Amino acid sequence: MKTRKLGKQGFTISEVGLGCWQFGGDFGEMKEETAISIMKTAVENGVNFFDTANVYGAGKSEELIGRFLKECDSPVVVATKFGRGDGVYPNNYSESILLQSIEASLKRLGTDTIDLLQLHCIPTEVLRQGDVFNWLRRAQQNGLIRHFGASVETVEEGLICLEQDGLLSLQVIFNIFRQKMVSELLPQAKARGLGIIARLPLASGLLSGKFTRQTTFRPTDHRNYNRDGASFNVGETFAGLPFTKGLELVEMIKKMLPGDISMAQLALRWILDHDAVSVVIPGASSAAQVKTNADSSNLEQIPEALYKNLQNLYDEQIHAHIRGPY
Repeated sequence: MKTRKLGKQGFTISEVGLGCWQFGGDFGEMKEETAISIMKTAVENGVNFFDTANVYGAGKSEELIGRFLKECDSPVVVATKFGRGDGVYPNNYSESILLQSIEASLKRLGTDTIDLLQLHCIPTEVLRQGDVFNWLRRAQQNGLIRHFGASVETVEEGLICLEQDGLLSLQVIFNIFRQKMVSELLPQAKARGLGIIARLPLASGLLSGKFTRQTTFRPTDHRNYNRDGASFNVGETFAGLPFTKGLELVEMIKKMLPGDISMAQLALRWILDHDAVSVVIPGASSAAQVKTNADSSNLEQIPEALYKNLQNLYDEQIHAHIRGPY
């Protein structure tokens, strides 16, 4: 596993991390032993960066990570979030509520300090006002958090956050289906020394190439109830693409695949080939998926001609179908 720096002032971490949304049961129930097996396999394959949030399963994801870390001998950097749930979204933010959320996350994770606390897709106007960043700085000064960052949904929000002193990282939706970041945000983040955490690298599984028109999802899975943005930003589900259109586009990409890698590995490798990215955080529902994802770190960069073809596909076939703020 290769490593990268998360921002100029941050941690040295594995370039393939582990997204832990699924531990909360938001994709369907996951047994504790499955979650522990996934984390154990991740660490065994060099992964040392876990990304979670206080609202994943109403704290269940953090709790499972905390239980695993008690038995884990290898150091793991854990990033969690604040800003959804806790009765704060969309307009009830305060420093006292932030501190209460931090204390609850610390308890669930079983630690004294949060490695990285990220704002969790909070409203643009709250970011623009800036008070929340002062609260984060005070939490950092008081030793409750080591670093702070922001998970955002649009280029505009990312650019607002870039102006904040002390910000370590931005977490963005970035994948073959969502290439707008390449020219509009990544260069500025790199120039300012901010780390980029790429979430939804497989577009909610679409870019694994395993879904068909017959694929169904449980009622509790956001790929069922949020595929048109009924519950939160549609961009968080299938990268904002209508499911059937996404399937069509995947078939186009499959025709471009080199013979020695899978669709999922191509999707991860494409992201890692952008040197502004610090870490990509695919989720996993099994230990086998974790290992396949981790192996992407050791693949060769994709050929320039293939990169260009994927860029052209985005410009000509994908971009017009992306929905939601971007």
